[in-house]
Amino acid sequence: MRNYLIIGNGVAGTTAAENIRKQDKEGNVTLVTDEDIPFYYRIRLNEYLSGEITEQDLVARKEQWYKDRDINLILNTSISGVVPKEKALVTEDNQRLSYDSLLVATGSHSFIPPIKGAGKKGVFSLRNIRDARDISAHANGVKDVVIIGGGLLGLEAGKALTESGKKVTVVEFFPRLLPRQLDAEGSKRLQSILEEIGFSFRLGAKTEEITGDDRVSSVLLEGGEDLSTKMLIISAGVRPNLELATPLGLDHDKGIKVDEHLRTSQPHIYAAGDVAEFRGVPYGIWPAAMEQGKIAGTNMGGGDLTYQGTTMANTLKVVGVDLVSAGDIDTENKLESRVFTDGKIYKKVVMENDRIVGCIMLGDTTGFNDIIKAISEKRNVSQVKDRIVTEGLGKA
Repeated sequence: MRNYLIIGNGVAGTTAAENIRKQDKEGNVTLVTDEDIPFYYRIRLNEYLSGEITEQDLVARKEQWYKDRDINLILNTSISGVVPKEKALVTEDNQRLSYDSLLVATGSHSFIPPIKGAGKKGVFSLRNIRDARDISAHANGVKDVVIIGGGLLGLEAGKALTESGKKVTVVEFFPRLLPRQLDAEGSKRLQSILEEIGFSFRLGAKTEEITGDDRVSSVLLEGGEDLSTKMLIISAGVRPNLELATPLGLDHDKGIKVDEHLRTSQPHIYAAGDVAEFRGVPYGIWPAAMEQGKIAGTNMGGGDLTYQGTTMANTLKVVGVDLVSAGDIDTENKLESRVFTDGKIYKKVVMENDRIVGCIMLGDTTGFNDIIKAISEKRNVSQVKDRIVTEGLGKA
């Protein structure tokens, strides 16, 4: 009977556990996490912040789900040591966990830039349920919130806080919002929508210092502007959790390097999700983590699936306005594209050699899944390219 050990209970780890069990009905499957609740929808933390849903609503897999599949779920437990020669990990409470196959699915953490004063009370990041609880508790009585970073997580957190009556100011180093997901025109339209609901923006701005004694009192920008606040959220991207890579002897760079079977440099150890790097890319998106978890779990259990990469796609919902973007959005307009605009709707489909390579859809995401499929299949769309943004792909 084989022992399967998974570190991390995000979408990658949980999907892997499910697929190991599908392959191997008898083996021991143990899933260890430092979180204190089972697998939950991290992408819905903003809804939890706004009060739209409860903590229980966040949970995607209740504890009974694990029991039904004979998966041993160990919550609130960190790994403190490894014994690679004996294929064992040691928890912080000195519990020894042996394995025949190991999956590292430890996810990622918020990146905190070296800003003077970043350690003061009232400074937060939003990555997990503990962060969300801390932000909710501190937000009571706070009127003005500053968010450093105009990326997806920052805007979603800001939207949640505006709904509870906060005035939110976003400080973004780049000259536009969502620089990885939007071109200049799309960004301008999104900014206008957000300003209508109470956001204000400082674009092309850099934070010089977070001021205050032991608690934040203001954010000083280069150029001298001082933004008064008792609450600051830093949303400057994420970095993979690589603490286990070196002790386990795993090749790593931006993430833990894996092959098309999601194996690491140690053949009995796999990696999946935000912590994994495939062909130089750490994807860091939910669809990739789910796909990698399925493939890693299937292969650990004796199957044979291969991973070929995932089309980079992001989804954001703010003020009831949907935004999706995928692939090469051609911010410098060097490629062929088709654009449709109508009020708050902005659609752009980017093509190269009559094949779709990227798209932006703001305000109307109809047909997005067809676009993603066409990108993945490298489908020739020459016959319909002039109608794509208005009529979709149809049967092309």
